[in-house]
Amino acid sequence: MIYVTGDTHGNIDIGKLSRSNLLTQGIEPGEGDYLVICGDFGLVFSPEGTAEEHWWLSWLDEKPWTTLFVDGNHENFARLNALPEERWHGGRVHRVSDRVLHLMRGQLFEIEGKRFFTFGGAMSHDRQFRREGRSWWPEEMPSDDEMKRGQETLDACGRRVDCVLTHCAPTLVQGRISPVFLPDRATEYLQHVRDTTQFAHWYFGHYHVDADFADGFHALYERVIPLELP
Repeated sequence: MIYVTGDTHGNIDIGKLSRSNLLTQGIEPGEGDYLVICGDFGLVFSPEGTAEEHWWLSWLDEKPWTTLFVDGNHENFARLNALPEERWHGGRVHRVSDRVLHLMRGQLFEIEGKRFFTFGGAMSHDRQFRREGRSWWPEEMPSDDEMKRGQETLDACGRRVDCVLTHCAPTLVQGRISPVFLPDRATEYLQHVRDTTQFAHWYFGHYHVDADFADGFHALYERVIPLELP
């Protein structure tokens, strides 16, 4: 089984992954399962790393499932991009710990016979209150190379995937959540992906809401749900 949820923000919202909370939602991920976090993972955040981050990563390593995440905007990209990189299920990942993997941008993964396109990143709406290199990193926004890689990955698979996993949403989709969210480089890129790619479901976080839309888009925050795949 594959499960998916929204932002965990380090230890702030990680309680949603506790066994008691999962059981209240009617699910119990087990050995061999995967749990995907749609950005703002936040346990690779402190510039020096902390004992608290290490404790929570060990807590995740003790879970029966494997934790996967796309990056959000509240990540320390200097540390994240310095982690060991490897190939996993057809795409590139950073290995954070034994059972925690970062699904890199513009990659295609085949998991349980389904194809997943991943593209993390988003613009921080609170960046004016943050400090570059301490609590904010410009790499939150996709680079030209990352966007090109994503296009090449989609072209190589005929622009047909089962599922898309991102942090922010395409421009027109985020507009359904609130008109205060304005287009930017990341949302416009994802809008192009949405307009040119065939997919069954698209899951994203970032907006701190839980909502489902008729055309296969799912905004996630507090809920943890099984992936809906044909």
